[in-house]
Amino acid sequence: MRHPGFLLCGVALASSLASSGGQSAVTGDMQSEASINRSVDSILARLTLEQKVGQLAQYSGGWTDSMTGPGQRRPDLIDRIRAGTVGSIFNATGAQLIRQLQEIAVTQSPTKIPLLIGLDVIHGFRTTFPVPLAEASSWDPDAVYRSARVAATEAAASGIHWTFAPMVDIARDPRWGRIVEGSGEDPYLGAAMASARVRGFQTADLASPFTIMACPKHFAAYGGAEGGRDYNTVDITERTLREVYLPPFKAAVDAGAGTTMCSFNEIGGIPSTANRQLLTDILRTEWGFRGFVVSDWGSIGELQQHGIAGTLADAARLSITAGTDMDMESDAYWRHLADLVKAGTVPESVIDEAVRRVLRVKYRLGLFDNPYRWTDADIEKAMLLHPDHLAIARDMARKSIVLLKNENQLLPLRKDLPLLAVIGPLAADNDSPLGPWAAHGRADEVVTLLDGITEAVARTTRVGYARGCSIDTSGTEGFAAALGLARRADAVILALGEGRDMSGEASCRSSLDLPGSQQALLEAVVQTGKPVVLVLMNGRPLSIAWAAGHVPAIVEGWYLGTQTGNALADVIFGDYNPSGRLPVSVPRTVGQVPVYYNHKNTGRPGDTANNYTSKYLDLPLTPLYPFGFGLSYTTFAYDDLRLSAATISTTDSVHVTVRVRNAGKRAGEEVVQLYIRDDVASVTRPVMELKGFRKIPLTPGQSREVDFVITPDHLAFYDQTMQYRVEPGTFTIMVGPHSAQVQSRILTVR
Repeated sequence: MRHPGFLLCGVALASSLASSGGQSAVTGDMQSEASINRSVDSILARLTLEQKVGQLAQYSGGWTDSMTGPGQRRPDLIDRIRAGTVGSIFNATGAQLIRQLQEIAVTQSPTKIPLLIGLDVIHGFRTTFPVPLAEASSWDPDAVYRSARVAATEAAASGIHWTFAPMVDIARDPRWGRIVEGSGEDPYLGAAMASARVRGFQTADLASPFTIMACPKHFAAYGGAEGGRDYNTVDITERTLREVYLPPFKAAVDAGAGTTMCSFNEIGGIPSTANRQLLTDILRTEWGFRGFVVSDWGSIGELQQHGIAGTLADAARLSITAGTDMDMESDAYWRHLADLVKAGTVPESVIDEAVRRVLRVKYRLGLFDNPYRWTDADIEKAMLLHPDHLAIARDMARKSIVLLKNENQLLPLRKDLPLLAVIGPLAADNDSPLGPWAAHGRADEVVTLLDGITEAVARTTRVGYARGCSIDTSGTEGFAAALGLARRADAVILALGEGRDMSGEASCRSSLDLPGSQQALLEAVVQTGKPVVLVLMNGRPLSIAWAAGHVPAIVEGWYLGTQTGNALADVIFGDYNPSGRLPVSVPRTVGQVPVYYNHKNTGRPGDTANNYTSKYLDLPLTPLYPFGFGLSYTTFAYDDLRLSAATISTTDSVHVTVRVRNAGKRAGEEVVQLYIRDDVASVTRPVMELKGFRKIPLTPGQSREVDFVITPDHLAFYDQTMQYRVEPGTFTIMVGPHSAQVQSRILTVR
């Protein structure tokens, strides 16, 4: 019998865990809010001021190779835990280690309060999934939910209670390295992915088996950093903040996220860590958020560099009174909050409320009932890399692949070609497919592209391999061997892109071109005249205009994680029909940045026939590949677009229906996308906005009616007085396979 405990397989956990290492089962029945509050107040009443402040202090454990942040473990950390003046630790993993740390906290400290253990579990724990930007390419929230469930299961089995994820920042500038961690440029798609990940991490009950607390980040507008440069200033209007950057955070809060992380950046002169409007007025008062806010690494102390705090004590005061509850690694709270209270500068009631928020989360996680939850080494071993998890990872990776070009149906390739060449610096790379923030993912457990191709082809097919060049140097020493192999081959699979360290935090690029000598290798291989399939591995959109014009088949593979090679082989050889769609526009060159589909028209929209319009002299306005784009091995036809009513009131809803037919010869999945445009409004509106999508399977010849419901919330926006409302007028309703190919109807709102 398979090891019990796999929530994803629907097998009950309680009986297994009750007899596993003496660990009692967590029932999943949460105490009522009133009961939790009474318990929290009881604890709070017996804590000293210093012990209260300790609950607001978080430090890096430094016991993991997947270290987050620039620091190292503090030499006095164990003594601080024993004294009861540490509330949370991150960068410590492993069931045995976490049990030891908890034993110190709950048996040796005067407070007896369990630690909250966190880690950056961004796209998997040991079983590594595609990076979030890739997962967003699936346009499949259910699949993303399953991905997050596996990540939570493995992380929880290793003693983790809390992940600093999902990252829900909207990113319109692909130079920004952290675009890889989010869901792209669109707030609607981003909100759907944010909700799916929160629900996957937490389920409906945080005390139930194998859950971890979610922490949407970075609140807010971190993705709007000027110049695409990490940690940089953000300068946006309140309307842009509310309509573009905040919706995914609101969706995460509505999905029940227990914590939130504030961002490094400032908005309008106020850094987020000290921004009361964000952390208190919007997050708590408007949205009703009841969890706690944690700073990003050292961001409280960075208020001094921002220039709004003269001392670390000032930074602590500004942050705690704005609504930042927990201090990650700046040590500002531990050093100064107690003195600030004693001096009358910060009311103790502010400290008390922050501590209440932290303790409530620990109660919700069941840590007071069982501080040793999921600290059993046998269960940990059974969970990590479980075959069910690997199968889900492979499926998620296949769904994340976007077919960008397939001239003359070159793909899928035959599996019985006599000689297939696999070339490129990423073809046999087992490290880069892990992507940034890979937690405990291991390179030696990654199926490379070369491995996947070799495993998939017929026995009679020979697979030749040549690296060709390195990822980011200008050397051409390997060209000769690569070109010799290409000339002999019947087809070439060319794997190019970025190394994993070229994306992620502090990994911004001023160029979006293929790095090093890869472009030269690409052009040389294409010149051999052999059929070429370009497989991209990258954490951001790359400017591949030359490839788009000269390479017959292009596959956007992103970083796909542990099952990279198997998933790519499934698509390349047709065992899986690609269904991914772009969550972000792909620019022709970095000079177009920012380029995004839901832009404003301006008073002089771009017009090639009129010089005095908003355009470039040397480049089309359109992206190389538009938002929502992706090809399939079949074709889909759209017709019979209709509205249930041509005219509605501002409080009514309307159904939008379209018929979609599989007009090709293969079964496939289509992502049907709904967009709207407010034609005339009191403030300028985007040319189009995504307001719905459905991913539907269709067999050859099969058709299906897809129905969307447009509610007043879909039509509303912030008017001149920043009131969120629906204005009467006409709306263009658009449906199609991507943002640049739609059918439309006019809806009148009276």
